[in-house]
Amino acid sequence: MTGTMNIPCVILAGGQSRRMGEGDKFLKAIAGKTLLDHIIGRIKPQVSEILLNSNIPLENAEWPVAHDAVEAGQGPLAGILTGLEYYLDKGCTATHMLSIPADAPFIPRDLVERLSNGLTASQHSIVMAYSRERVHPVISLWPFSLAKQMRAALIGEDLRKILVFAERYSLNSERWTDDEGDPFYNINTPDDLEEARKRMEAEKS
Repeated sequence: MTGTMNIPCVILAGGQSRRMGEGDKFLKAIAGKTLLDHIIGRIKPQVSEILLNSNIPLENAEWPVAHDAVEAGQGPLAGILTGLEYYLDKGCTATHMLSIPADAPFIPRDLVERLSNGLTASQHSIVMAYSRERVHPVISLWPFSLAKQMRAALIGEDLRKILVFAERYSLNSERWTDDEGDPFYNINTPDDLEEARKRMEAEKS
């Protein structure tokens, strides 16, 4: 299995943030940093490269930004494909890529290591995070070997659902227990943002 530090990452920020109101939610401030900064701070030590998938122009971005590789608005599966094709075009030699959302500021600091434990010998093996009785399809390891099949599903079938695509192949999940809290808490509304602020304050105290 490829070492975890050799795995690149795509951060999915292609959504329209309708429930958050004005502005892009991953640029909202929380505890003195943007959501994106919190996420990058946690994931950067775990991966070899970071790509931000966003369909809005971002000035002075610290990280490479790529618009959806297919027509915008087709959901996170299009963002995952964007990451796979971006790294393949760069000549990436890793077997897998990590995908995470841009609205989950408590991503575990050992996420890549734990997801990697679920990889199998299959060249098409996919591993998704699982907690609180549900799977988190956007928090996953994706094999580069499936890039062509993913593009065909998006364009030829107009397939949008990540799980429908993933279940065609070798899909596993890595579980986080209830006593580990909610590491995949995601922010969609102003109330969610306020709850995350309170949680961060509690963790510091």
